[in-house]
Amino acid sequence: MDNLTVDKGFKSGFITVVGQPNVGKSTLVNNLIGEKINITSRKAQTTRNKIQCILTLDDAQMVFIDTPGIHRPKDKMGKYLNEVAYNSLKEIDLVLFMVDASYKPNNQDKTVARQLSSLKQPVLLVLNKTDKVKKKDLFQRIKDYQRLGGFDELITISAINKTNLDDLVEIMTGYLPEGPKYYPDNMITDQIEQFIISELIREKILKFTHQEVPHSVAVEIMRFKERTDKDLVEIGANIYVERKSQKGILIGKGGSMLKRIGKSAREDIEKLLDTQIFLDLWVKVKDDWRDKEDALNMLGYRG
Repeated sequence: MDNLTVDKGFKSGFITVVGQPNVGKSTLVNNLIGEKINITSRKAQTTRNKIQCILTLDDAQMVFIDTPGIHRPKDKMGKYLNEVAYNSLKEIDLVLFMVDASYKPNNQDKTVARQLSSLKQPVLLVLNKTDKVKKKDLFQRIKDYQRLGGFDELITISAINKTNLDDLVEIMTGYLPEGPKYYPDNMITDQIEQFIISELIREKILKFTHQEVPHSVAVEIMRFKERTDKDLVEIGANIYVERKSQKGILIGKGGSMLKRIGKSAREDIEKLLDTQIFLDLWVKVKDDWRDKEDALNMLGYRG
């Protein structure tokens, strides 16, 4: 970093997006950078690792850290998710506190707001999902959330409809310091391909399976081989669940559910890698892995 040059007037910085699960953090980051990097789902705890995504403009570069949703933890995995979220607040330049404008502030919103009140960095309050709020109710909702703290600025958006995202980018640029271009222009994430692939597979599991499965599922890429004789990448992945009953749900009758997950994941992975994919998925049981340190370490949720 010491060898990076700074062009006069060019701005850059690291931006953390925090908030409860399901307020639209991943959708916002994906739509800002124009690529699908972070997985999205209506189910809680979709994002498990902070993911750095990069938006490079003519006059600025923004490095977004999309964090797990802050929630009340029930196991070691939950505590880890909160640690990741709060640790991401360190050594950054700007915080986006995203809330869901379709409901009033709750206790979790208040907890996050209290945590942010001690920060020296600027905090922007971002009210998302305004497409779900009647205009006559939005003004009152803004007042409700403003009472949570003294935020540097407030903006209303609809991440899914891309409403006011250009205005948000302009506001964020104004808060960034002059700085170097940390990443090349065409780089949109610092995550390796295998990590993104595992996240895409997990997204399809969240999409297609019952409520009891998602929180207890993890994906580990076991094989990633580029064929030299044809335009094909062979990928093998283990899907871990905590109980045998969950394994049955994931596999489905005659393997139907696993085939459905694999087909949908393969289509997204082929778009990501721009090549044909052979995807081999295996479901394995690892009892209560979310509450075991060695299992969390093995699956990449530590260190």
